[in-house]
Amino acid sequence: MSSPHALPVEPAVATLAANLRIVSGKLARRLRDQGHFGDFTWTQMKVLGRLERDGPTTVSALAHAEGIRPQSMGATVAALKSAGLISGAADPHDGRQTLLSLTPACLESIQAARAAREDWLMGAIGTRLDPEERTALAAAIGLLERLLEP
Repeated sequence: MSSPHALPVEPAVATLAANLRIVSGKLARRLRDQGHFGDFTWTQMKVLGRLERDGPTTVSALAHAEGIRPQSMGATVAALKSAGLISGAADPHDGRQTLLSLTPACLESIQAARAAREDWLMGAIGTRLDPEERTALAAAIGLLERLLEP
């Protein structure tokens, strides 16, 4: 969707953007299929990812970070707790707060899913791309990283 103030875009750039969106979506789905972690909602997956990246935190902080109401995050956390993926412990600095963290079993599952995705990707790159194509892919990764810069 373009805004009324957007600059005109060359047709080739528009086509490239559309193709990149499509192929990146297909790659994301394939990787998700390879490292199947469970049937979780998008919010549940985001919470697990945030806890893995940022470490223990409270329901309120998770809700704020995800831009949802604390009550909604409470329901998400309850589902993840009942699945044995997160646990809570008293905050050593404020006993009124509960710090949520990933369980060892959850961390192990995340690592196994990540390894499965990387194994599939290594195999696909190793068997489907010749050395010149691998070099081109490496260069493309650098370009994609530039697109993601703020």
